[in-house]
Parts: sequence; C-alpha cells; structure tokens
Amino acid sequence: MTVRAIVSYPDARLRLTAESVVDFDDELGALVTDLIDTMRAAPGIGITAPHIGNARRVVVIELSAADGVRVYINPEIVQASQEMLQHEEGSISMPGVTEEVERHAKLSVRYRDQDGNERSEDTEGLLAVCLQHEIDQLDGMFWIHRLSRLKRERLIKRYEKLARR
Repeated sequence: MTVRAIVSYPDARLRLTAESVVDFDDELGALVTDLIDTMRAAPGIGITAPHIGNARRVVVIELSAADGVRVYINPEIVQASQEMLQHEEGSISMPGVTEEVERHAKLSVRYRDQDGNERSEDTEGLLAVCLQHEIDQLDGMFWIHRLSRLKRERLIKRYEKLARR
C-alpha cells in the first residue's frame, strides 16, 4: 500500500502508551500493510504503529523473508524466563546507532491476529528479543531507556552527530 513517514527520536509520540485495538476491520488491515511496507523500506525487522505516528497496539515483525511476516495485535507478555541474553538493538526511529540490551531469553505472549482471534505463542532468541523491544515501544518505553544513563547519553550523542550529516 504505502510507505509511511517514520517518527524520529526524540519525538514525544515515541513515549506515549498505545491504545488497544478494538476494531478488526479493513482500516486495521490497511495499517498492517502500510507497516509491512514501511518496515521493509526502512529497512528493519520490526515496527509498531507508534513508529508511524499511529497510537495503536500493532506490531509487525519479519526476521527474514523465509520466516515471513508476523502480526501481533494487542500483544502482552504472559511469562518471561529468568534466563537473560544480550542482543544488539536499534530502531528505525533512530537509524545508524545500536547497542547491546539485556532481555529475557524466552517469552510466552498473548495477542490477537488481524481477524481478532486470540492467540498465544512461546518464543525464544531473536523473536523474543524483538517482541520485548516492540512491546516496550507500545508501552511508551523507547529502547534506549533500557541502557545505563552513560551508555544512553553516548548513544544519543552518536545519533545527533549522524543526524547532522
């Protein structure tokens, strides 16, 4: 459908809590299609509706073309493992900078599909990391706020330097 403009850090919309989706209609389908197109054009492996200025709880993830697109509406973490892992993260809203973030290695999530059907899924590794990252975004927590203050400040300076080019 359409590649949408991506909200850039430090836009305040990235700190808002997204609203639950209640209507599973053609408008939602169009939003999901736009999110897929925008994520691929960025390029990225995950995107939320807030990344394009739409404050609804919609996540799209595509780890690889072979894996396919996964759509999570109103996702929530039901259970998280005690085991943690470090993973390099970044954001399409803050391109060009990445940093290691500690996340749960395994998750159980509950969500709705595009038709409104309730689903659940057990995930691990990169998918678990991506879901935590994107659910944080839906809750108004931008990924850099998982970093220590010092790492966050250094990363912001690197990003600002890149943005000036």
